[in-house]
Amino acid sequence: MPALPLDQLQLPDQDPKTGKPRTLPALHPARKAERYFVLYKPPPDSDTPALVEEFLERATFIADDLDWLLALPHHQFWCQVIFDETLQKCLDSYLRSAPRKFDAAAAPTSAVGDLQRRLHRSVFLTFLRMSTHKESRDHFISPSAFGEILYDNFLFDIPKMLDLCVLFGKGNGPLLQKMIGQFRPGETVPTVLQVLGSILRQCGLRGDAASAEPQKLGERGRTTPSHMPLEELKDIVLYLCDTSTTLWAFLDVFPQACQTFQKHDFCYRLASFYEAAIPELEAAIKKRRLEDSGLFADLWQRLSHSRKKLVGVFHILINQLCLLPILESSCDNIQLFIEEFLQIFTSLLQEKRFLRDYDELFPVADDVSLLEQASAALDETRTAYILQAVEGAWEGVERRPARAPPRDLAEPAAAAEPCGGGGERPEDTTAGAAGAAAPAVHLSRVELDSLISQVKDLLPDLGEGFVLACLEHYGYDAEQVINNILEERLAPSLSRLDRTLNRQLEPDPTPLVTSRYNVFQNDEFDVFSRDSVDLSRVQKGRRRLEPTRSLLNDKRAVQEQRGRYEQYSVVVDEVPVQDGQGQAFRDDYDDEYDDTYDGNQVGANDVDSDDELISRRPFTIPRILRTKVPNERPEDDDDEEEEEAEDDAPKPDHFIQDPAVLRERAEARRMTFLARRGYPGPRARGGRTGQERRKKEANKGARANHNRRNMADRKRSKGMIPS
Repeated sequence: MPALPLDQLQLPDQDPKTGKPRTLPALHPARKAERYFVLYKPPPDSDTPALVEEFLERATFIADDLDWLLALPHHQFWCQVIFDETLQKCLDSYLRSAPRKFDAAAAPTSAVGDLQRRLHRSVFLTFLRMSTHKESRDHFISPSAFGEILYDNFLFDIPKMLDLCVLFGKGNGPLLQKMIGQFRPGETVPTVLQVLGSILRQCGLRGDAASAEPQKLGERGRTTPSHMPLEELKDIVLYLCDTSTTLWAFLDVFPQACQTFQKHDFCYRLASFYEAAIPELEAAIKKRRLEDSGLFADLWQRLSHSRKKLVGVFHILINQLCLLPILESSCDNIQLFIEEFLQIFTSLLQEKRFLRDYDELFPVADDVSLLEQASAALDETRTAYILQAVEGAWEGVERRPARAPPRDLAEPAAAAEPCGGGGERPEDTTAGAAGAAAPAVHLSRVELDSLISQVKDLLPDLGEGFVLACLEHYGYDAEQVINNILEERLAPSLSRLDRTLNRQLEPDPTPLVTSRYNVFQNDEFDVFSRDSVDLSRVQKGRRRLEPTRSLLNDKRAVQEQRGRYEQYSVVVDEVPVQDGQGQAFRDDYDDEYDDTYDGNQVGANDVDSDDELISRRPFTIPRILRTKVPNERPEDDDDEEEEEAEDDAPKPDHFIQDPAVLRERAEARRMTFLARRGYPGPRARGGRTGQERRKKEANKGARANHNRRNMADRKRSKGMIPS
């Protein structure tokens, strides 16, 4: 006889009041055991003995109760699950409060860590058994009844499935896929879009992710992240970090949901949300960095984690929707996936910040190269336009080399591991190796100071020496250093360093005196480039010129030219011809010679004498080149004597003399001439007339401008006019 499903099975029971036997359905509240499941609380942040003891006691109670639950028979297990409300509250508290990887604080003690791992395993096995409707051939629940049980009792809903992916995704992918596949994960998309829209509204922003829901009137005055209280900003960042991590974990565990997500145009909505929210939150956190440095570091770490997860979600969608089908499909269907890829990227070309961050982790050029290899009919115009838009997104921003994608985005899930530790897969475990293998970079002191300042602007408590060591390890990538410090993913060698280590300034190998330029750069007087300088060539003060007479007495240039000018005095009228050479000249007849005018007597009838034609002026050596001979009189001495005589003669004085003196002289000459002629003088003609004239001459300068004589006499007395 085949076994009945649990929802139809009737089992014998005993009435607890009367003790009489009875028959009850297998799933009945009376079969629930009286057991109280306490709520879960996460491990303490500190090693305070009282807090540690409280956690150990509470976690031990929960682990023992879950182990008891898992050991129950099939029908008793489901009765406890369905009718025990304390069990569901306990499980919900663990899903909400269990530490995620980005929540990891100080390393717990061994006892706390062991108990946490035990509890983690028990919770996962409990949910795994709850999601199984058939345990064996004899113990199962009909599918229809199983769906009603889950739905009516809220045993599994979308938030629980997302939390299960976050907490148990590492190593348990196949089991979680089977668990989620029994439900309707397509309903997850509206929930996620609602969450993204809620974040935008809390930030006072509007985006396409929230377009499905109208804005409420009371939300118009909501402030932006830069002006909201610090605690409210912290809640938003925590909410975003949890949402992005959960969404990534869900799609990583259950990539079959990507098709359902894209039906809601999720790729464009995600990019639009990223472009609107991430820059605003970054600016708000940087603005608040001086208020609380510890809180600032935590918020920046969570925001960086959120950025990577959102970009990773987009990459999972592109990989599942386009790239993997292209690699696995035949040539007939490949064009549909290529067109999907081009449409997705064309729709978000205006989201430059999102494109830049995505291209940094997952270069778009690599995806386009894959398309070119897969199809020869690829539209090169559209791909070139997409690549150009990606390059344009990097304008004004220093482009960093593309780093290897985080390990949890690139590697497939490991084998099923029910007892795996909590949290997501370890992120970017290859960062240390990548940094160690980075090529040597030689930076100037100014560039190095700029990188250190960039890190210390966000993490002011760090010492410059520690920051410098991190930059050297990670290839001078400031953003990678910041992320690894905030996410506690530094290499072991850096983790052991003192974070307040000061920087040891090394002496500059090129001091200022050797690096500066001067007017004597690299010449014989440059004391910075040579050890010795010829001091005899150094002139201090104004240079003394040689006397003019010594320059004139220097006849070296004249002696050099003397021989040349002496050759000019040798004039040869006829060239002597040796015996035997004349005949050669006479017999050498030139056929090209024009003898038309050889018979004409040119100049025969001129009146010039033969002496004039044939006479030559004797050559004269220039005077400057002549050799001075004693008692020799130069040919031009006569002329020089005449010139000297003319020089010795008194030269006429062409100065205009006083007109009065000239008149007196003229009058004296006139009187002398008249006396020679026999005319009487002025006294003979009358003394009065002469007296009047002399009086007039003496007093004519008393008025007007007739004092020229007095002024002339005055100038002459001063020596200004020669007598």
